Amino acid sequence: MYAIVNIQGQQMKVQENQEIFVNRLAEEEGAKVEFNEVLLFDKDGKVTVGQPVVSGASVKATIISHLQGDKVIVFKKKRRKGYRKKNGHRQQLSKIRIEGIK
Repeated sequence: MYAIVNIQGQQMKVQENQEIFVNRLAEEEGAKVEFNEVLLFDKDGKVTVGQPVVSGASVKATIISHLQGDKVIVFKKKRRKGYRKKNGHRQQLSKIRIEGIK
């Protein structure tokens, strides 16, 4: 059983007891969250596609922790002009565990 759910503008394929990283959620660690924008739902080979969402379907999850992703270096350069820019970025993430798909 799996579902494709929209979490903060990103579509993710989720299954029960799966741990995934999403963009940081506003709730605290240990909080229960529910995502109602289920775009596709599969149960034992029977696929239900929403138009645009599946009515009555939801995904429940628990926030495990908040953390930062790996550093990404952005380096810009124009040759023979003396222009160089170096910038780093670490994305704020939340690790969640999918508790149930309904």
